[in-house]
Amino acid sequence: MIYKLRRFFLRHLRKVRFLPSKLYVKIHYEYFSGNKLDLNNPKDFTEKIAWYKVFYRPKSLNQLVDKFAVRAFVEEKIGSQFLNTFYGVFDDVNEIKFDELPEKFVIKATHTSGHNLIVRDKNKLNLDKTKKLLKKWLKINQYYRIGQEWAYKDVKPRIIIEKYLEQIDQKSLTDFKFYCFDGKAKFIDIHTDREDEHKQGSFDLNFERLPFGVSRFKQIYESPEKPVNLKEMIECAEVLSEKLPFVRVDFYAIDGKTIFGEMTFYPSDGRKKFYPEKYNRIIGDYFTLPKIIR
Repeated sequence: MIYKLRRFFLRHLRKVRFLPSKLYVKIHYEYFSGNKLDLNNPKDFTEKIAWYKVFYRPKSLNQLVDKFAVRAFVEEKIGSQFLNTFYGVFDDVNEIKFDELPEKFVIKATHTSGHNLIVRDKNKLNLDKTKKLLKKWLKINQYYRIGQEWAYKDVKPRIIIEKYLEQIDQKSLTDFKFYCFDGKAKFIDIHTDREDEHKQGSFDLNFERLPFGVSRFKQIYESPEKPVNLKEMIECAEVLSEKLPFVRVDFYAIDGKTIFGEMTFYPSDGRKKFYPEKYNRIIGDYFTLPKIIR
């Protein structure tokens, strides 16, 4: 009964998005994990992600989570050849000239997480509904939307349109997500079949299966083919993650070519744990928190 009452209050408190970060992140963490958060001594990976939200706030993070602004960083660090082709970036939805776009493309919000629209046939696109949807996206502030992910707080709301990427004999792309700590990739989180039966698997840098997964997702039972550009993706991830305590760097492997996806500092808002449970502490031990003057 006490647990149910506490959870009831937590559910309502987490709707008060303008609470101070230290307080809000504690409420948010306990609501989703069922455990209290000690920001003075975080140990598990998700606890350290919560700490990251509150205390790790270099201005550079605003650029790195911005799906347009990060392109300049990637070009400077590893080269423009790793960037996907883009058709434009827009402050105003009405500026988009849909008639000039190719048959297939992808629309993304630059300032949020998870706001993507895949267009495989432009002729079937309802422009009025699409514009209305994109205008809604432009009103979103990711920081206040869910768990106070600080890096997104001051990112300028824009819409970016990119080339539609395809892999042979696959309906959806395979994501290669490199978990990097202090500039070193430790393991790869791979996602397949997003549109049919989303599956996930954890692999080491030699592409061998690891004995843990991410909660919620079904596991990959048949390992995907090792990409020929795996070494290149690892090298690029480590260059992009230099001097960062933790960042996940995502890539696609398209016909042997490495294409940058995104950088994120708070995977799944810090809500999804690894399982078996012991790996939350093992992976948390990879994550050395920087010393911050408070």
